Amino acid sequence: MKKLLFSLMTMLLCATYANAQQKPLILGKSHALQRVEVKNRYLLLPVQEREDNATIKVLANNQQVQKLNIRLAVDHVDYYVPLDIKRFGGEVALDIWFHGDRRFTGAMKDFLCWKEMKQSDSFDTKNREHFRPMYHHTPAYGWMNDPNGMFYKDGVYHLYYQWNPYGSMWENMTWGHSTSRDLIHWEAQPTAIEPDALGDIFSGSCVVDKKNNQVVAFYTSAGERSQMQSMAISKDNGKTFEKYKGNPVLVSNEEDFRDPKCFWNPDINKWNLILAVGQEMRIYTSENLKDWNYESSFGKDLGCHDGVWECPDLIKLPVRGTNKHKWMLICNINPGGPFGGSATQYFVGDFDGKKFSCEHKDTRWMDYGKDHYATVTFDNAPEGRKIALAWMSNWQYANQVPTKQFRSANSIPRDLDLFEYNGQTYCGVTPSKEMLALRGKTGKELPKTGELLIDLKGSTEIIFSNSVGEQVVMEYDAVKNTFSMDRSRTYASFSEAFPCKTVAPTYGAVKQLRIFIDNCSIEAFDAEGRMAMTNLVFPTEPYTQIKVTNNAKVTIYPF
Repeated sequence: MKKLLFSLMTMLLCATYANAQQKPLILGKSHALQRVEVKNRYLLLPVQEREDNATIKVLANNQQVQKLNIRLAVDHVDYYVPLDIKRFGGEVALDIWFHGDRRFTGAMKDFLCWKEMKQSDSFDTKNREHFRPMYHHTPAYGWMNDPNGMFYKDGVYHLYYQWNPYGSMWENMTWGHSTSRDLIHWEAQPTAIEPDALGDIFSGSCVVDKKNNQVVAFYTSAGERSQMQSMAISKDNGKTFEKYKGNPVLVSNEEDFRDPKCFWNPDINKWNLILAVGQEMRIYTSENLKDWNYESSFGKDLGCHDGVWECPDLIKLPVRGTNKHKWMLICNINPGGPFGGSATQYFVGDFDGKKFSCEHKDTRWMDYGKDHYATVTFDNAPEGRKIALAWMSNWQYANQVPTKQFRSANSIPRDLDLFEYNGQTYCGVTPSKEMLALRGKTGKELPKTGELLIDLKGSTEIIFSNSVGEQVVMEYDAVKNTFSMDRSRTYASFSEAFPCKTVAPTYGAVKQLRIFIDNCSIEAFDAEGRMAMTNLVFPTEPYTQIKVTNNAKVTIYPF
């Protein structure tokens, strides 16, 4: 009886993970057609990351219903990704063009992908990555970059993000979606906005339109040769969106025209929208979210211009210890960061609803680490807070970091404000209060994940190390008023651009540091919110030892 049950279970398992069954129709040296009789929800596609992309047109009833790029396996499978085929009916066909050089990949008929395509009613997202963060947001699988469309409504934080559902490298830009009630624990939601005939879905924003009880998303439709701004409307609090039939709502003949950030401006009783165009920001106004009037441009001869300007934000912030408020324009740039690659710069000044004017000439960085980019804030956040998230990576090596099931995480949430120092106004960055809930009982050993409070008595060196000799060295210099982090003595063989030492100004004396460590990151803050530094680390073994100098006091909170 047991043997019979085992045989039945084996047969069911084989049916659940059935192969694509039919042999591919070879149509040329690089062209094939794979027919699939739909029996289960997903077709699991095998991925081999070192291969070139193949382009797949999904056909149902002789009509193209989807198009995607994927690195189909030739002779080795790194992982699988799911293609939802149930929604297309009883049979689909995959019209596949391979772009790799046949001299290196061999005959197409012998590719491993034909044998490894399988059907299943489920897709296993169980974490198999020892570098996956414990308390930072990550996608369940696939590639992630910029945070998009963040808003708060009815007790829920919504985070959308640039996502590739068909591999762990940049491609097929789609809006993924996660939700949270505490900014720490995130739940993956169904795909929010998918590519269409206008192009892939690049970065953008969401606003809570209270007057019409809806959420409106603005995003860049990225076509093959142009970028334009589109909108979509949600009547169910951001779960699903219906694209506006009049898309696009904004067009330009500029090559780089993207990343719209929309917000309600009570000072003028209108909507504002700011977006990146080449190396400047353009500002628009609207009364109905559909018809936009160009008002002004910002950026000429100000800040860093070593790369393309991207992912803007424009927010009104209080100045600590005063009754004043000022505006801050967030401008992400790639390349051009202070230590190479991508980074977030900002400008402080005044905004009258039409024109932003900056009060300083120097270039200022929100975070002086190497892995803090695409920073934007939540719309409609509670208590008037301006809560920011960043993409915790760098374009110099984001596609090569040593993970496979997923790539990239978001920074911890940070509350933004302004502070004054030596007659100038700077951006303040403080870990959001929600992070305090993660603290456990104080410990004595360096944990894999947790927060360290380090009380300083002047210049101090802090060293994290492990049993194989890898180190991260941090140093506070009380004379120069700087804080540095050196990760050049940790695992970095995947990229020559990864080893580095990053240095930040502290704008005065630092009395206490807050250091957050996770499985692949270190985020350091001045406890008074005047310095932030975010860096990835990939130790071969976890850091287990900590050494501090100058009698600094260390309090350890494991998470």
